[in-house]
Amino acid sequence: MAHIYKICQRPLWQEAEALGRFTGAPVDRADGFIHFSTAGQVAETAARHFAGQDDLLLVAVDAEALGEALRFETSRGGALFPHLYGDLPLSAVRSVADLPIGADGRHVFPQALSAEAGQA
Repeated sequence: MAHIYKICQRPLWQEAEALGRFTGAPVDRADGFIHFSTAGQVAETAARHFAGQDDLLLVAVDAEALGEALRFETSRGGALFPHLYGDLPLSAVRSVADLPIGADGRHVFPQALSAEAGQA
């Protein structure tokens, strides 16, 4: 698996850029790890947890760069989700893209993500 994904509110990501690392959203800090999704999971994550929210970013992260701090653990529906135990170093980030809401009310993901999800 090349990339994992974090959906992030723009102001939180701007804080991360100023700090030089992402310490997580409030839910991440409460749970003790940073929640991520695979390419095949991220659209459902957006629909379940970010429905109707705009000003979001999709952060693509090199999973291998996170080492042993990244663990795949059982979550929603018994699926394995990537969880990062520690801060996300910005050096592991491969891209940051806007995550707009389409005319149908769902988030519009980059085409490259669709291709990666099809390979998963």
